[in-house]
Amino acid sequence: MGRLEDMEIFVRVVDAGSFTGAADRLGLAKSLVSRRLARLEERLGARLIARTTRKLALTEAGRAFYERARRLLEETADAEATAMATAADLKGRLRIAAPMSFGQLHLAPAVGRFLADHPEVEIDVDLNDRFVDLVGEGYALAIRIGRLKDSSLVARKLASSRMVLCASPAYIARRGRPKTPADLAQHDCLLYTNRAAGDVWRFRSGGRTTAPPIRARIAANNGDFLARAAIDGLGIALLPSFIVFEALAKGELEELPCGEPLDDSAIHAVLPAGRQPPLLVRRFVDFLVSEFGPEPYWDALSRPRRRSVSSRR
Repeated sequence: MGRLEDMEIFVRVVDAGSFTGAADRLGLAKSLVSRRLARLEERLGARLIARTTRKLALTEAGRAFYERARRLLEETADAEATAMATAADLKGRLRIAAPMSFGQLHLAPAVGRFLADHPEVEIDVDLNDRFVDLVGEGYALAIRIGRLKDSSLVARKLASSRMVLCASPAYIARRGRPKTPADLAQHDCLLYTNRAAGDVWRFRSGGRTTAPPIRARIAANNGDFLARAAIDGLGIALLPSFIVFEALAKGELEELPCGEPLDDSAIHAVLPAGRQPPLLVRRFVDFLVSEFGPEPYWDALSRPRRRSVSSRR
C-alpha cells in the first residue's frame, strides 16, 4: 500500500468512528488498519487520532489532514471516473434519500430508465419523509420538496411542485363546491401532517392573502393516503400535483377554483457542500433534470382534464 491508500484508511477510520468499522468497509484486518495508521502518523510526525477506550477523537492536526485527505481522495476518484467514463459506461454505487410518495411515483421509474442505460451502476434508495443528514448518514444526494433552509447543502432544482386543492365528484355532489377560501370552514378537509404548518392552508383570493379556518376530518403523514381518502369522497385535500395528477386526469378528482394555493414550492436534488460531486452523481442529477423539467410531465398529463372540468363550471 502507498501513501494514497494510507490516506484512505485514515479517512475511513474517521468516517466509521472505529478501526473495526473501517476494516469492515475496506475488507482488511483490523490489525492491518491499525498498523497502517500508525505508520502514517510516524511518517507525518504528528498524532492524527487520539485513541481512548471508548472512542476515537481527531487531534487538531488530524482534523486539518482529514479535510485535505478526503478532498484529495474524492478528486482522485473523480479524475479516474472522468478518464474512464463515457455516456454508456458509468459505474459505481449511488445512495439516495427521497420522500416516500415522490420516490414511489416518479423516482422509481426514472431510476429504472437510468439503470437500463448504465448497466454498471448500482443504486440504493431510502424512501423516507424525514430530512436525512447527507454527510453523517453517507448519502450521495437527497431529493427534497419544499423551501430549503440548510445553507450547508448545494441544491439543484429538478421541477416545480404545484399544490392542488381537490375533491372527488362524489364529494362535490354531496357537499357542494366551495367558491372562496372562506367556504372551506364548512367542509371536511384532509390534512398532511408531515410538513411545517400543515394545518394552515393559505390562498391568494381577490388580491388578498387568506388562511381560512379548516376542520380536519382526517390527518395523515402520507400524501398517497390522503389522495386515496379524497378519491373515496371523504373530504377536500391540498396536495402536490405530482401525487394527484393521475386522479385528476382520470376524473377521480377535480381541481377546485377556490383561490390560488400559496404553498407551491420546488423539488430539488441536494448535495453536500464543499466538494466536487463525483461524476456519477453529476450525471444522475443531470438525468433527473431532463426527466422532470422544465415543465413536470405530471402537470402536462393532468392539464387536459383540468381544462375540461373548468369549462363545465
